[in-house]
Amino acid sequence: MAGSDVIGYLRQQQERYGSTEEGERWGNMETMYSKRLWHQLTVELLDLVQSPAFATEDRIIKLYENFISDFEHRINPLSLVEIILLAVRQYSDPESSLKLLEKTKEKVKSNDEAEILCRTAIAAINLKTGDHPAAKQTLDEVRVMLDKLPGVTSLHSRFYDTSSSYYQVMGEHASYYREALRYLGCIDLAELSVDAQQQKAFTLGLAALLGEGIYNFGELLMHPILESLRSTDNRWLIDTLYAFNSGDVEAFFILKGCWDSQMVFTRPAHHRQITFQEISSQAKLPVNKVELLVMKALSNGLVKGSIDEVDSKVHMTWVQPRVMDLKQVSGMKDRLEIWCEDIRKTSLLVENHAHEVLG
Repeated sequence: MAGSDVIGYLRQQQERYGSTEEGERWGNMETMYSKRLWHQLTVELLDLVQSPAFATEDRIIKLYENFISDFEHRINPLSLVEIILLAVRQYSDPESSLKLLEKTKEKVKSNDEAEILCRTAIAAINLKTGDHPAAKQTLDEVRVMLDKLPGVTSLHSRFYDTSSSYYQVMGEHASYYREALRYLGCIDLAELSVDAQQQKAFTLGLAALLGEGIYNFGELLMHPILESLRSTDNRWLIDTLYAFNSGDVEAFFILKGCWDSQMVFTRPAHHRQITFQEISSQAKLPVNKVELLVMKALSNGLVKGSIDEVDSKVHMTWVQPRVMDLKQVSGMKDRLEIWCEDIRKTSLLVENHAHEVLG
């Protein structure tokens, strides 16, 4: 677009909005454009396109076509993509959105962050239109680029948001769980509405229970997003997660769920031999199914130890760490005190009989 056409467009907007605040902004942008104050003009544009007045119809699209496209090569690449992302939302068809994003991607290739943001938006549209293979390919390419960036940026949250959405659509619960937690780790929870928090907490909780290979809910249980479900009909999900975490099988039956149990944390340090009968009672399984249960736990790295088939016992030496509530922490404190007292008694016994050994 020729410079004279741009000036004509800007003055047309000034005439349209007159002496209003928006009219003054158009006048200021004409001045910045004429003086080639690209940075100041970019800052003004970023603020303008996020104003409520530009959220309707196709105002940002027209702004881009009639004004921004003339000097987009002068704009910071990342800022340009931010503006384009708002513009593509105003297209009624995804093909037009993809076309503009693809064009923009080629223009910002010299800037990794801008290209990452543009590609992430492309993947999101592919996902929305049902082109899952294209979305997956783009996300895989972006992940490689993202891993090369230093630190954690806002780009990470947008990527993990899109990536988790992909895995949610595909029904890959474990991958969704990991990506959604990474997304939450990149944002301030206050950025999400209450409804969005509740929806995210609910899908995360279900993914934790359904995801293959997820045996530790620690990070989710510690995240405040779960509290968004506390006063809703889905509170049962919080109780289920905590029941699993504490190995409370009875609670699972009450909540109409049934999961494998861990019992080692509730036993004294010197009493880590568990009989098949004890496991059967706690896990609500027939005794002849206990050995298979323990073998699965060993193979999945949930516990370490050995099985004594002759005496029908299991000796546990380690269990996967888990998050504990205050009651469990208090119980561990009591067991540590008992352990320390046992050590003290053993030390005194050795001291009292040392002369017999050395004598």
